[in-house]
Amino acid sequence: MMIIPILFFILATCKNSYNNIMSAIKIRRAEKEDCPRLLALIKGLALYEKAPEEVTVTLSHFEESGFGNNPVWWAFVAEEEGTIHGFALYYIRYSTWKGQRMYLEDIYVDPQMRGKKIGAQLFERLIVEAKERKLQGMVWQVLDWNEPAINFYKKYNATFDNEWVNCAIAF
Repeated sequence: MMIIPILFFILATCKNSYNNIMSAIKIRRAEKEDCPRLLALIKGLALYEKAPEEVTVTLSHFEESGFGNNPVWWAFVAEEEGTIHGFALYYIRYSTWKGQRMYLEDIYVDPQMRGKKIGAQLFERLIVEAKERKLQGMVWQVLDWNEPAINFYKKYNATFDNEWVNCAIAF
């Protein structure tokens, strides 16, 4: 009959360890001082997406764009003991069909910190933010080969659009 108390002890210990990890991660709004670390994480994301040479934004432009007189992006960071392990960066876009919507530009978690629900915490904070701003929804892109991300978004009942083709022009 000692098995049940031992099992409860093991389950409680595992749950407490998980809760300690979760409580150690703090999701907060990004600040200008976070920009060098955010840019380093963005470069990590570009490397993961097999396009490291595509990150050409300068730190000063990045800072001005997020914290200047007319910010065009906002972000949340996942921080633990002063170290930023992940971020979610967004801006507001306008759809003539739907109205104002949040556009999730990037969400990224350091590879060594994955599997700790940090991405979920960031994503859920974005959902709260969109609802608080009374936006009509949230949209984003995901690479078709990024199965971990696709499976993550499926957990939120996201819809995937196979009709639209991404277009861009560079100056």
